[in-house]
Amino acid sequence: MRHIKSAALMAAALLTLGGGALLTAPAAQADVPFPSIGWQQRNCDFDGNGHDDVLIGAPGATVSGAKGAGYVTVQYSGAGGLSTTKRTVLSQSTSGVAGAAEAGDGFGRAVATGDLDNDGYDDAIVGIPGEDLGTLSDAGGAVVFWGSPTGLRGGDSFWLQDPDQPRAGANFGRAVEAARYFAPDPSDPDANLRDSIAVLENDSLLFFTAEPGAAAAPRLRQADRGVHALERTAQDSGLALRSLSHGNYNEDSWADLAVSGVTTGDRPGIGVTQVLHGAPGVEDLADGGTFEGGPAVVSSDFNQDGQDDLAIGDTGTGAALGGSVSVHLGKGDLSGLDPTPAQTWTQDSAGVPGVAEAGDRWGAELSSGDTNGDGHPDLAIGAPGEDIGSVADAGAVWTLRGARGGLTATGARSFDQNTAGIPGAAEASDRWGGQIRLIDADKDGRFGLLAAAPGENTNDGFLWVLPASSSGLVAKGTWTYNGATLGAPTADAQFGAAIDE
Repeated sequence: MRHIKSAALMAAALLTLGGGALLTAPAAQADVPFPSIGWQQRNCDFDGNGHDDVLIGAPGATVSGAKGAGYVTVQYSGAGGLSTTKRTVLSQSTSGVAGAAEAGDGFGRAVATGDLDNDGYDDAIVGIPGEDLGTLSDAGGAVVFWGSPTGLRGGDSFWLQDPDQPRAGANFGRAVEAARYFAPDPSDPDANLRDSIAVLENDSLLFFTAEPGAAAAPRLRQADRGVHALERTAQDSGLALRSLSHGNYNEDSWADLAVSGVTTGDRPGIGVTQVLHGAPGVEDLADGGTFEGGPAVVSSDFNQDGQDDLAIGDTGTGAALGGSVSVHLGKGDLSGLDPTPAQTWTQDSAGVPGVAEAGDRWGAELSSGDTNGDGHPDLAIGAPGEDIGSVADAGAVWTLRGARGGLTATGARSFDQNTAGIPGAAEASDRWGGQIRLIDADKDGRFGLLAAAPGENTNDGFLWVLPASSSGLVAKGTWTYNGATLGAPTADAQFGAAIDE
């Protein structure tokens, strides 16, 4: 059950009525970027120093004696790259954060970033899908942390929940994503540019945005009354929603949203992805098509034509042996993505290391970035179910190289804990590659890899940092850290179960 102070209760009540609590913006402002529209706008600079920071969830951690309460960590970056000394640990035991750390909350099961108040400091959204609201078990919630010159802090954080119909088992906050999907004020779409939040429940999609007006006192409010999965999918059965990604698939001035999940009902477990095209008003979001595959999605401009594309990892029922990744390209006009994939990859594709096997879950996690600085975005593919020799579910990560016209297997590589130069050793159920992110923390034009193994050390979780080079990712120089490195609890923390893309 959530026990919160009167001020937080008032914030929740105002939100339910379409308002929110007043928040004070930082006194100093960083350079104001354009809100997130395409995949290349990575709004994850919490302290405004121009370098991408990293937000990681540890939803299984014991916090204040509550098992599975969870926390998130923030690692700040600078000219020297990613730091583990300049960091922040946040949970529901952090002063100013609504609620309390309680068993099974899963704080940090999902994370996302964006500039929600357009002050130049990016903000963080943390999903808490296991949060109980009164007698409603696992109704779920989320917390927004506002960026500042000193990064994220708990004192002015903002609580989110389903304001209209919180339900037991809805798992509000199971996935979150922030981008400029619509204007806060459709009558003046070029005013108050800022990102809005998309939040998944099991069967619904909800949007929240800051109210029009001065950034010095933003209010977060629900922008619609919720979009149920059955209203947005061509499937005859229901859809269990699982993941989100944004990009600009149709070359307009609004971010588009890919919503992926698996079917329920008579034919359960089939991966399905639905795209919504952004628009000036949230009620005008348009159907951008339904695509086979899921529940993993990531956006990028793989063929470098200036229009974003969508990669879909298919590990659902009926997927290719071991899993597959399909790439749908933007068609170069307002119609959006081509419904026919331009490429479909498996471990059995020519040039891809390894062999497809049942249970690999190749494509369960995806990330895109330019690992060798040639100007072409590459694709990292996680397979947390990959067996390494006789070691079951040890996990591995692949990279497909970007090239003129799209992805290529030329120069494709795979990495696992038995790769020379990678610390540690492959162990059963580590799930190495269960979460991955490509990041250019030092702004040298090359994206290194963060590879998480949430199952490492019997679900404590660890993170590996693989360097980038002129030839792409390399194992030499890889280093690791976990919750203990950052001064946080480790036992069964599942550190790395969520990493912001």
